Amino acid sequence: MKPWLLFLFIIIVFLFCTKKDQTESKIEKITTDYQTVKIKPFPIAVQCWTFRKFTFFETLQKVKDLGIKYLEAYPGQALSNELPDVRLDHNLSDDQLQLVKNKLNEMGITLVNYGVVDLGRDEASMSKVFDFAKKMGITTIMAEPEFDDFPLVEKLVQQYDIKVAVHNHPQPSRYALPDTVLKYVKNLDHRIGSCADTGHWLRSGVVPVEALRLLKGRILSTHLKDLNEFGVGEAYDVPFGQGVANIHDILAELTLQDYQGYLVVEHENEAEAMDPSPSILKGLEYIKSITSLEEK
Repeated sequence: MKPWLLFLFIIIVFLFCTKKDQTESKIEKITTDYQTVKIKPFPIAVQCWTFRKFTFFETLQKVKDLGIKYLEAYPGQALSNELPDVRLDHNLSDDQLQLVKNKLNEMGITLVNYGVVDLGRDEASMSKVFDFAKKMGITTIMAEPEFDDFPLVEKLVQQYDIKVAVHNHPQPSRYALPDTVLKYVKNLDHRIGSCADTGHWLRSGVVPVEALRLLKGRILSTHLKDLNEFGVGEAYDVPFGQGVANIHDILAELTLQDYQGYLVVEHENEAEAMDPSPSILKGLEYIKSITSLEEK
């Protein structure tokens, strides 16, 4: 080979490798043998968006029928057929809040999370959300704050002792990539972290287990989903264990991290919106089948 051709070849290889280094994700590649992990049992909750075609009160009955005792509410769901103009959110009156509490008690269901909610941009609007959470006994708020708002969010988290989990909607959402979430929460109060939405990570081209490893120590909640395919496209939710999310390894990684939060079921398959329960039950059976009997 002529010297000038060899030199040109070396330059091309150097440029290619440099570009590859710049575009590779910061996410640590998987080396753990997850098949040897004894997956611990996690408390299961349901995100009310799963039953978005129904009222909040109807959702409570459907969640109870699933045998689940924990709930994550979202702002905007109709409260009941008797009050069709009333929406469940942080603007409810004290009387309406009491009505919700009474219904929760009647059903034996605990409201643990709230979101994804727009916190607003000032202390007054954010405090309204935190006040609602405090009154309802909610422990974690799911939100996607503006980048500049974390000092105020941290102040309120410390004041109310209520956690804020940053949710990841898919691209082009500001928090679609776990690297971005970590960048903004890693130096904040430990009660500010990630609401790990496995389905939206898949839609953004992110492998959920790798994202969980990156966010180790900062995962406060999950929106657990399994999809039929990876990446942007016509992906839809399927029962846990039947898709590409690798639910087994997700739960194994959460076990290794001693994750203390809920597995929040959020089944968004639009074709099943009127009756998502059969798919949820199939998914729960799969989770049960991979959970260590020694730890039950």
